[in-house]
Amino acid sequence: MERLLHYVWQYKLYASPEQTTTEGGIFTILDPGIHNTDAGPDFFNAKLKCNETVWVGNIEIHMRASDWLRHGHHTDKAYDSVILHVVEQADAIIYRTNGEVIPQVELVIPDYVKQNYAILIEQARGVPCLNRLNKLSSFELSAWMVALLSERLERKTNDIYTHLAQHANDWSETFYIILCRSFGVGINSDAFEYLAKSLPLRILLKHRDQPIQVEALLFGQAGLLEDVLSDIYYQTLQTEYRFLQHKYQLKPVVGSLYKTMRIRPANFPHIKLAQLAALYVQCDTLFSRMIACKDAQSLRSLFRINPTAYWDTHYHFRCASTKRDKITGDNFLNIVLINTVAPLMYAYGMQHNNTELQSTAIELLEKLPAETNSITTMFKNAGCRLEHAGDSQALIQLKRMYCEQKKCLYCRIGFRLLSEK
Repeated sequence: MERLLHYVWQYKLYASPEQTTTEGGIFTILDPGIHNTDAGPDFFNAKLKCNETVWVGNIEIHMRASDWLRHGHHTDKAYDSVILHVVEQADAIIYRTNGEVIPQVELVIPDYVKQNYAILIEQARGVPCLNRLNKLSSFELSAWMVALLSERLERKTNDIYTHLAQHANDWSETFYIILCRSFGVGINSDAFEYLAKSLPLRILLKHRDQPIQVEALLFGQAGLLEDVLSDIYYQTLQTEYRFLQHKYQLKPVVGSLYKTMRIRPANFPHIKLAQLAALYVQCDTLFSRMIACKDAQSLRSLFRINPTAYWDTHYHFRCASTKRDKITGDNFLNIVLINTVAPLMYAYGMQHNNTELQSTAIELLEKLPAETNSITTMFKNAGCRLEHAGDSQALIQLKRMYCEQKKCLYCRIGFRLLSEK
């Protein structure tokens, strides 16, 4: 409940700005101060008015007054600047390091705030406010979703910078790893990322004039060439990989990591690896060309590829299937553009102070259709309008970083509903 006290103080949700200290002094809260998330008092530069005198200083908040002593603040000079101790229960007298008594107030949290807090925080459901979203205006929800999209892009940017640091600030290598992860289409994303990290892009590009060798490297490193099969193409890939594995001292990942259960055949790992191979055979400057694209149509054209003819009649190596081309479809391309291309563009623009590229990334999300998944469907059924991929990305950020972590106090929707009488 202490964080609720923080919240009530910060957003002035107390019953009245006029408060009475435990010693009987009456004061008015002019400014609750600036919330401090680092060491030291909880709020800086608060302003309190007592009679005609305005006091400026810091605020510390605890559930019980005795917490001041338990935390050792009475021996810490960093807390001598505290002008008021805000508590739920004043069970002790507290002092500064010089022995001066610090005024305290028992902050009364309004019943409606407690009730709303209980509804938001204590419910077991993933999104406790789902049935109350219709109480928000479209403007309030839209403004929050813009902020959430920005948060999600910043989080993805930090992830991208982590990859960059691990790969000597090489954007092409970083793009290759993140792109491979997208080709894993969710269930196989981790396995595809392991594959990319085990097979440097420079090795793959050395053999791009030999498509069969590029496929051999990808399938071999994926651990998918370990069986004994009669398929001639499979045996050819196996032979090529054994030579290249020895040449580059490669260690494949475990093939059992790749899943096919409950996956559409078009998204089987074999098909995605074949498409990935064709993509890098087609273009060795993929990252540079991607950055140069200005719209979704040109980006789709860049990533729309068809693997080698063998895959027209195969979804894997064990048996042939009805002939059908395996060109990358629009739904998959949208996933790549949303989860890989837009974040990479945004991150690259951030690092190079290129605001135009950052804007292009956001515009791309605003022109792509919204994603359809369990999260977006849930919010859509609750009345949220999803007009583009920027909206769906915002709602995914909301669910993952606020709802699932019970951070209702830090959510604009939570604030709106918490303060509702």
